[in-house]
Amino acid sequence: MGDVAVGARSGHDGEEHRGRPVESAGPAANSAVTSGSDSGATEDGTMTEDTGTGDEGPGGSAPKGKKPRSFWKELPILIGIALVLALLIKTFLVQAFSIPSDSMQNTLQEGDRVLVDKLTPWFGSEPERGEVVVFHDPANWLAGEPVADPNAVQTFLSWIGLMPSAEEKDLIKRVIGVGGDTVSCSGTGPLKVNGKALDEASYVYPGNTPCSQDDQGGQFTVKVPKGFIWVMGDHRQNSRDSRYNQNDKNKGMVPVDEVVGRAIVKAWPINRWGTLPVPDTFDQSGLNTQSSASPALTVAPDALALVGVVPVALWRRRKITVVATR
Repeated sequence: MGDVAVGARSGHDGEEHRGRPVESAGPAANSAVTSGSDSGATEDGTMTEDTGTGDEGPGGSAPKGKKPRSFWKELPILIGIALVLALLIKTFLVQAFSIPSDSMQNTLQEGDRVLVDKLTPWFGSEPERGEVVVFHDPANWLAGEPVADPNAVQTFLSWIGLMPSAEEKDLIKRVIGVGGDTVSCSGTGPLKVNGKALDEASYVYPGNTPCSQDDQGGQFTVKVPKGFIWVMGDHRQNSRDSRYNQNDKNKGMVPVDEVVGRAIVKAWPINRWGTLPVPDTFDQSGLNTQSSASPALTVAPDALALVGVVPVALWRRRKITVVATR
């Protein structure tokens, strides 16, 4: 009997709520909808907007923003980043050199700063005729030259790699012959490469003759081996270059491995700013027997280097390295 009575009442309730939503029966159901916020379902089934953030601090106050780091705390980090970038630029892209002598006049004057492209060799390119290059002393060419006495700042920069050590000696000259070339000078000139006379009026120091008439090396005919270059200064009568070092172990040649890079820009002083292009005489027909692939390797890296050298030149106005020439 009891079971029948319960069943009858249940059926009555079903008829009573047919066709409309069933309302919440108690507090438990209601809390399941609205727990954790002031929003939830209204009686007609719509949702109200939740305006709570969930991030409020004690008492409902908004959290305080993080205090910015002070400039003095950030300064060492900025200096460290700058030093790392300078080191990377100097090692892989460009390096500044200072010219202390007149052996490359008038192309380069004493006190000029040049920027040397160190990126090109990473692409497999080797020095080309007519380029101005910086190279390590190949066979004690600078014997007896005074060694710079660095100050504390220069010593520190050498220690972190932004300057070479005081004992390191480099030279800067123009490439006249590359591997396989025959270079010759007779009388006062002209200078010949593979039998072709060079027109050097655009870069040889005014009043100098292309060849020097002396018995110490000014008159010569040499064959440049593969992997070497023959270099000469633009101030022909004031440059101790390949001509006057033919008695060394390399017979006056410079190993390509000793070349630091090509000087591409005169960066300082600003009134002498300019590029250092290859003179047109080195492009004459029959002179250049190198493969056409080699110049292609040089053009693209030089363009990339030039993009980066201008801001570097403005930033690094002090002398980075002393290039010993004579």
